Amino acid sequence: MSSLVAEAVQAEIGAYEPWPDNACLYQPYQVEQITFPDYATCLSVKTFLHMCSLDFHTELRINAEEMSPSGKVPFIHVGAFLVAELDPIIAFVNTRGFHLSRELNESERSEMRAYMALIENILVNAELYLAWVDETVSEEITKPRYGYVHPWPLNRLLPWQKQRSMKARLKSISWSNKTIDEVCEEVKTCCQALSEKLDNKQYFFGTRPTELDALVFGHLYTILTTRLPVSRFAVIVEGFSNLAAFCKRVEENFYKKFGREY
Repeated sequence: MSSLVAEAVQAEIGAYEPWPDNACLYQPYQVEQITFPDYATCLSVKTFLHMCSLDFHTELRINAEEMSPSGKVPFIHVGAFLVAELDPIIAFVNTRGFHLSRELNESERSEMRAYMALIENILVNAELYLAWVDETVSEEITKPRYGYVHPWPLNRLLPWQKQRSMKARLKSISWSNKTIDEVCEEVKTCCQALSEKLDNKQYFFGTRPTELDALVFGHLYTILTTRLPVSRFAVIVEGFSNLAAFCKRVEENFYKKFGREY
């Protein structure tokens, strides 16, 4: 009951502060600079906002990370507010009266949050591992992209610092010493769980999308469409036909139908 009251209050607050026409999402340059883990996160946020039918425009900045209040991308600028990363953005949008998961009961919402945590704990870490720990991908793709917009010697120094930071993060959760085979098994386990949950439904909780759908699409679509010298993650995702079909469905319903960019 208390959650219903909170939602009613949030909706009322949102009613007094309509979503502005000049809302803006900031991210790194997409073609030259952004790394594929950051692209997945940015795509998840964009998809969430599209699913809420909220207007925004995208601003590309070479220093988007430094501009972000959390040091992570993407972040949105709405009125007087700067909000970074998916979970805080979801919470902020909820205060404006927009709730994708409004129709879910408490048990379903708990389940949704558990699957979102699964993605954060496996897919996000797997993407960081592939981007920064796998030597081929890090040297051929990630580090050159991350340093692309900076002059020498920053184009060498900043990617090295970022790689050291990402390796330290993965080491703290015992991921840095995994082999690529072990990481692929983690990805397969995650995809298996998502595939079983989705089954033959349109979205994970029926006929209407939730925050989970936005998060899953952002990461799986990025894995499927990003060209990397190591394609094992994409092969795993393609092995689950309902997940691949889900990505095409979201792409059609929230991007192609409206002529939106990815």
